[in-house]
Amino acid sequence: MPWNIPIFLTWMRILLIPVFTTLFYLPHNWIDPQVVNWAAAFIFAAAAVTDWFDGFLARRWKQTSDFGAFLDPVADKLMVAVALILLVKLDRTLALFAMIIIGREITISALREWMGQMGKRGSVAVATIGKLKTTAQMAAILCLLVGLDDFYGLNLLIIGNVLMFIASILTIWSMFYYLKMAWREIR
Repeated sequence: MPWNIPIFLTWMRILLIPVFTTLFYLPHNWIDPQVVNWAAAFIFAAAAVTDWFDGFLARRWKQTSDFGAFLDPVADKLMVAVALILLVKLDRTLALFAMIIIGREITISALREWMGQMGKRGSVAVATIGKLKTTAQMAAILCLLVGLDDFYGLNLLIIGNVLMFIASILTIWSMFYYLKMAWREIR
């Protein structure tokens, strides 16, 4: 397993997941719930930024590796799945949104693995629709983690759920896009 800064950043994202999760299980008399919300949003935002940054560094410094290509999406999907499950548990978003997003991630990950075994991974490479989905999803999760219904006159819970709805539509759309691209190769 290669060790470099991009892979270190990816491992840091994975190691932040239990810290992120534990925040929501601390007794309320230990830490104010709104401090928990802000801390969780900060950790999630840091993970999102390092996701972009580690890929940028790996390409720029020519430190890409098969292991990094495997680990990076695992870290992303774990963080998003954990955040979605926590948000459903906290009753800040609908379970349906979480099921759509997590279900799509499992489906497309399996599809990419299958296409990779066939030597056709490029047919399901990340497309613009996938990037739009990720952007809407990350913004939604951040709004919902902060969880304020009055943030400078904005209801972040409503905004987060509108963005979650948009992310869910883009999630379904991108899943069908990737399935269509793979179907061309399979036929």
